[in-house]
Amino acid sequence: MEILTTSPIIIISNKEVLSRVPYSSVQIWRKENAGEFPRRVKLGANRVGWVESEIESWISSKIAERDQ
Repeated sequence: MEILTTSPIIIISNKEVLSRVPYSSVQIWRKENAGEFPRRVKLGANRVGWVESEIESWISSKIAERDQ
């Protein structure tokens, strides 16, 4: 029997995104609207977050662009 394991989806806060990406909250919002940054997930009336793996993939893609 093969056991499939999946990584848990981790949602990170705006503060955590800002610590990983050198953009302001407004710049992130603009890039999201332009389709240039992972979209936020609405968690509640006054709370949003981002899927950590999507942010990491975005950062990796920027590194790959640099290295081409």
